[in-house]
Amino acid sequence: MTPQIKQRIEQIRRGEVPEGYKKTKIGIVPSEWENYLFSDLFVPYNEHTQDLDRYPLYSLTIEDGITAKTERYERSHLVKKEDSYKIVRPNDFAYNPMNIRFGAVSRHKGNNCVCVSGYYDIFTTKYNSDLAFMDCYLTSDKMITYYNKVSIGSLVEKQRVHFSQFLKFNLPLPNLREREKIAEILKTQDHVIELYEKKVEELKKLKKAFLQKMFPKTGESVPEWRFPEFTDDWEQRKFSDFVQRESAFRVSSSEYPSVEYEDVVAEEGRLNKDVRKKETQKTGIIFDGTQVLYGKLRPYLHNWLNPDFSGIAVGDWWVLRPVGVDKKFLYRLIQTQQFDEVANQSSGSKMPRADWNHVSNTEFTIPSSLDEQRQVAETFDDLDNLITLHQRKCDEEKQKKKALMQLLLSGIVRV
Repeated sequence: MTPQIKQRIEQIRRGEVPEGYKKTKIGIVPSEWENYLFSDLFVPYNEHTQDLDRYPLYSLTIEDGITAKTERYERSHLVKKEDSYKIVRPNDFAYNPMNIRFGAVSRHKGNNCVCVSGYYDIFTTKYNSDLAFMDCYLTSDKMITYYNKVSIGSLVEKQRVHFSQFLKFNLPLPNLREREKIAEILKTQDHVIELYEKKVEELKKLKKAFLQKMFPKTGESVPEWRFPEFTDDWEQRKFSDFVQRESAFRVSSSEYPSVEYEDVVAEEGRLNKDVRKKETQKTGIIFDGTQVLYGKLRPYLHNWLNPDFSGIAVGDWWVLRPVGVDKKFLYRLIQTQQFDEVANQSSGSKMPRADWNHVSNTEFTIPSSLDEQRQVAETFDDLDNLITLHQRKCDEEKQKKKALMQLLLSGIVRV
């Protein structure tokens, strides 16, 4: 970053207007940027359907954009009218009027037409060359701040940006040629991110294959893949014979931070924040680092954690203490397909929970040798470390893109 750009950034942070820039309702931008009416940039699309076989129902999420509906984002029970589904074509944008102020607007990057809730608004760009630029611009920090500023509603939680209002936005933008250049730069960064994401997915598939091969199939006494120094059959043992479920409650503190569902990355078993920085006190089941945590609520979401610290498990967690088995091996056992099938024979329909009575009385096949248990567990530790390493690099590249976006979409860096 050149000294000139650093100076420009500092001036803008101080609220000053550098030479060659002007102050607008969305912040300081280059003087030559002209105002564009959104109705001149975007074209509405409003076609309904009842055919969910032809147009699969997709979700719009802040994290993943327009994505294939999964159990995690199941919302179809909220849609009351069959004709309220809206078709989304490739490269169409969809946005949630109530959640756009949090970033719920996205372009459909798939190759097939899908549908979403009729509550969403669908549109596309007037210029095809604007697709990649608008994909970034509409979710930029600058725009999210603006959505919050202009959202309408008497209650904060019900404030929204209506589509008629969206089309009336009249905001400063670079010309089409500069928008195309900005998009090309951001697409290059996207390619780097995609490579890391692909590697992470490949490693996750490899881990899943290892879980299938390194644990015995139902009815078998040895796994397909095994370390050569071990030859004894694995033993069938009832889950409650080698696992104790903790039940002592305590209020969280700085010494015993709370761990909630939202603090753990599903299927990855890692914290997404520093839980020690939490200020709110909550009550839950105490753990001291010798147990593993398993999310019993909607077990198909695969929430689990192998903590190496003391804390409080808040919400629908089982705190499982190993008895006579290796802790890390137990952590891998609860990730297997066999355990998953047992845990998902749950009680409740809308908010199913794993049934402890059923799980605890189910027999699982485990090695009698603690050494074999440890070696199996270490194999998965190595895989998880690789996944975490590549995920961290991916996250770093996303942060680089975000910083680059702020510079390019504010005109601080010109192309």
